[in-house]
Amino acid sequence: MSDYYKPHRNPNWNYSGDRWRLSRSKIDLFVECKKCFYIDNKLGTARPPGYPFALNSAVDALLKKEFDIYRVQKKAHPIMEKYRIDAIPYENENLDIWRENFKGVSTKHKATGFTVSGAVDDVWVNKKGELMVVDYKSTSKEGSITALDQDWHIGYKRQMEVYQWLLRQNGFKVSNTGYFVYANAFKNKKSFDAKLDFEMTVIAYEGDDSWIDGTLKDIKKHLDEDNVPDAGDSCDYCRYRDAVEKVTEKQPSLL
Repeated sequence: MSDYYKPHRNPNWNYSGDRWRLSRSKIDLFVECKKCFYIDNKLGTARPPGYPFALNSAVDALLKKEFDIYRVQKKAHPIMEKYRIDAIPYENENLDIWRENFKGVSTKHKATGFTVSGAVDDVWVNKKGELMVVDYKSTSKEGSITALDQDWHIGYKRQMEVYQWLLRQNGFKVSNTGYFVYANAFKNKKSFDAKLDFEMTVIAYEGDDSWIDGTLKDIKKHLDEDNVPDAGDSCDYCRYRDAVEKVTEKQPSLL
């Protein structure tokens, strides 16, 4: 039995349980596939998780430490100056909580009663006193990363918008402009030499969180129903379940 994947969670963490909360990733799951979201949050059986990317986590941790140096100094990081971003890393006594998984920035949504939360990577503040949400990303691709133009990048954009919405719900003045700090590891070096070299780029994004309130109300409606919703059009997990059901129907001995 795998120690990593436990499909049936403690009911206290399911919807109507006293420890359930709606995370940023759960909102994204609902947008992606209502069926998987319902099975996860209402019935308590989650999708198998992706394995953690330790190198990505290491880059995130090191970037946080690096930006924290400039946060203490109340100075812009050199990459902010390179991209002419007139801001500095934001200092707040709750920043460590905002960054912590399973805590993060949280708010109580009055219309649904949900506690909604999400853990940010970083926050900057501009000369107007507006907070700017920052998300770190790391990868290894050919060529420079200058835009979020792939279909799957829509999840990154929703992520940014949820963080902006959460900070606004906590009474902060938040800029629509957020930033993705991208670390792209070079693969064209002659040798490894026990190190990776990265190209760092910053991509600005204009967020729009107007979809979130309606989505939360839609989530509430589905969770309060007894019927499992239809699968998302592009959900490979649901396609796999359907495929397994079809082949096992033809092979009863496999059941």
